Amino acid sequence: MRIRYAGNTHVGMKRDHNEDSLFLYADQNVYIVADGMGGHASGEVASQMAVETLAKFFKETEEDDEITWPFKMDKDRKYQESRLCTAVKLANLSIYESALANAKQKGMGTTIVVTFFTDKHAYVAHVGDSRVYRIRGGDMIQVTEDHSLLNDYIKMKDLTPEEIENFPHKNVIVRALGMKETVRVDVSCDEPQDGDIYLLCSDGLNGMVSDPEIRDTVLSCNDDLELACNRLIQKANEHGGTDNVTVVLAQYLSD
Repeated sequence: MRIRYAGNTHVGMKRDHNEDSLFLYADQNVYIVADGMGGHASGEVASQMAVETLAKFFKETEEDDEITWPFKMDKDRKYQESRLCTAVKLANLSIYESALANAKQKGMGTTIVVTFFTDKHAYVAHVGDSRVYRIRGGDMIQVTEDHSLLNDYIKMKDLTPEEIENFPHKNVIVRALGMKETVRVDVSCDEPQDGDIYLLCSDGLNGMVSDPEIRDTVLSCNDDLELACNRLIQKANEHGGTDNVTVVLAQYLSD
């Protein structure tokens, strides 16, 4: 198994600084996108802290199997699922404690999406409304489920497409890292096939570009992942670029 990957981030057309972060940790086959929030550039601090804390935990647990984990292993999860969940929980605690200790960082937080590959599996963890998609052949599915107020309303009230389009609180998320001392992490396990592409993004992409256009843009680049990342960002900006936009593509190859 090997992973081809690319990633890029852009401030967008309306913001004056970028609060998104990405981390391409090829040695561990870990790929991360985080979308920060908070005043005084604290969102940037939170997202950067999230990706660095998670990557550091993966490095330490790879080098030392006996290292003490900060949280108990979940008996209902596979080892790697529990490892990934623990890493995200540790990132949450680090952000939360930093915000408590620094008045300028009060209220900071971040979304996070992570894809971690082993020989036979792709583990996906997320908190918030950043997304992971999987492109297989000509089809694309959304692997994650948005932790957003809009998604909660869709599930409860079966909104029409027009009501979704006009929903007044599209940017309100109901779960994020750093908001509380503990956080609930969604983790799933996928069985990738040769050539599958996993797309991680902040909502600066999917908020501007429709899912069919995202899929078609990636497929049109003929596995040139760097070109696909850049074209997706370009499209988000052409459609208004109202937010920071970050894209990571990771392709699973079974050779």
